Amino acid sequence: MAMTVHSMRRLDRWLGIPACLLLTIVRRVAEPFRARPDGPPRRIVFVKLAEQGSTVLAHQAFRQAVARVGRTNVFFLAFEENRFIVDVMGLIPPENVLTIRTSGPASAVGSALGVLRRLRQEGVDTAIDFEFFARSSAALCYLSGARRRIGFHAFGGEAAWRGDLMTHRLSYNPHLHTSRAFAVMVAAVDADPASLPALGPEPSDERAALPQWRPPAEDLESVREMILREAGGQEVPPIVLLNANCSDLLPLRRWPAERYVELAGGLLKRYPGLRVVFTGAPAEATEARRLAEAVGSERCISLAGRTTLSQLLALYTLSRVLVTNDSGPAHFAALTPVHVVTLFGPETPALYAPRTPRSHVLWAALPCSPCVSAYNGRLSGCRNNLCMQEISVSQVLNAACEILDGKTAGAGQV
Repeated sequence: MAMTVHSMRRLDRWLGIPACLLLTIVRRVAEPFRARPDGPPRRIVFVKLAEQGSTVLAHQAFRQAVARVGRTNVFFLAFEENRFIVDVMGLIPPENVLTIRTSGPASAVGSALGVLRRLRQEGVDTAIDFEFFARSSAALCYLSGARRRIGFHAFGGEAAWRGDLMTHRLSYNPHLHTSRAFAVMVAAVDADPASLPALGPEPSDERAALPQWRPPAEDLESVREMILREAGGQEVPPIVLLNANCSDLLPLRRWPAERYVELAGGLLKRYPGLRVVFTGAPAEATEARRLAEAVGSERCISLAGRTTLSQLLALYTLSRVLVTNDSGPAHFAALTPVHVVTLFGPETPALYAPRTPRSHVLWAALPCSPCVSAYNGRLSGCRNNLCMQEISVSQVLNAACEILDGKTAGAGQV
């Protein structure tokens, strides 16, 4: 039976705490007898188990690591279903992307042991924990055999307890964009552990260009055929994509579904040649189809559950605008030419906005928002996401129209 986000969170809490406690005791007993890291890093592994969107934000950190030790000496560890975007970015060799299966607890443990064995065989000497305050990732970094381990530490703060397993303990800065936080962790590799968490000077905010993904010809052609079959005609029409769902990790990020229906109607009324397409994962297909039918127009369809992830990115390359809740698709789209309107609520764009000039953010910035952070495990007591409800249909429609009317840099007119 596959593990859900909630079951993985429970395991991370109830098994992670005693595991990290035990490993911390082992570390403190064994550390005086172990040789300290000698010389610069030679082989680096990044641990980022979940959330493919955040992985896109790590592209600058990946580039820095590749520049230091060479592409063949950089590894990445993730849950099996989250490796796709790493392969799309093309910065880490596919054979160096190691995965843990989540089809069940026994499968997860077995594949994790295999991954740890591989890391030790490869002689990985540096592990960088991109999961911030998760216990499982801290344990994996320690068990990888890496003598140099970089990660965030609570230092008596409110973050979830996960032991003392890092050699380079950093303070989490809640005012630093996540892409820069990842880059800081790579820069900390050279720091004297005794001087941490003080680390300076402040890292540059220079934004290296994201790798631009080129869809395989067969995926591009299959998506073209899908659109032409649904929309009719000989040419792919102007397309606006609507991603009305978000991952189970944080359901509070959803904009009210009926507003997507109203938004689609407004777009179709203003642009007679436009097609609106709802997208989503297979589990979201029924809801996306319901929304498309509620629009009541032949020019509005749903392709949710009908494309692979590679075909979804191909669809982005053929589209003008993507409107999405704050979730992975906003970051996947940053690898393509499409303009992205991202709706933020319980999280802040100051930390999580896509790093692309084609990113357009709407955020109500209510006094209670953001209510989730790395410190609270991205869990909120809120049951009424006023922060998302405060974003009006007219605001989103105006943002999309400015792009379609060519009033935004780099956006052509419909």
